Amino acid sequence: MFRTAKLALAFALGFASLQNSLRADEYAVEPSHTSVIFGISHLGYSFTYGRFNKVSGDFTLDPAKPEAASFTLAIDAGSIDTNDAKRDDHLRGPDFLNTGEFPVISFKSNKVAVKKEGETTVYVVSGDLAMHGQTKPVTLNLQKLGEGPGPTGQDFRTGFNCQTKLNRSEWGMTKMVPNIGDEVAVTISFEGVRK
Repeated sequence: MFRTAKLALAFALGFASLQNSLRADEYAVEPSHTSVIFGISHLGYSFTYGRFNKVSGDFTLDPAKPEAASFTLAIDAGSIDTNDAKRDDHLRGPDFLNTGEFPVISFKSNKVAVKKEGETTVYVVSGDLAMHGQTKPVTLNLQKLGEGPGPTGQDFRTGFNCQTKLNRSEWGMTKMVPNIGDEVAVTISFEGVRK
């Protein structure tokens, strides 16, 4: 009888452990290890680079079903920073981001496929990018850079990186094209802490 009870307990604990290992993991994007960087042509002579200093988001990863992953990012458009205060104020204004009316740039996934490129796992994430009052479909190829314990060993983290190009005119920002380039090169790198 005692042996039967021990076996039942071991089975229950093992089943619970299996359920936990297969459940979807939720992550919160950690702002201090997240970057959204962009570059744009100036007169065809050089590229001007900048970043957004305030980014938040969440993502979900399911080890048993990777294509069930989901990703959301929210960027404070007013946090744009090109290391020139006058230019940043112009970019926040109605000629460009119009942050008074459209304060947030957001991305929300609606479909995920997963593929391997050599040793790298790539999440091909389709979703909607809302910016400047317009929402357009985009696809981001998120390279999974790694996962493991944080620096103190008290949490678990996963990180991604992607590079893409957008035409700002597709979101209604047409001022000063072509002197200021239409195509914007974007790099997004983010690290999430498992909840």
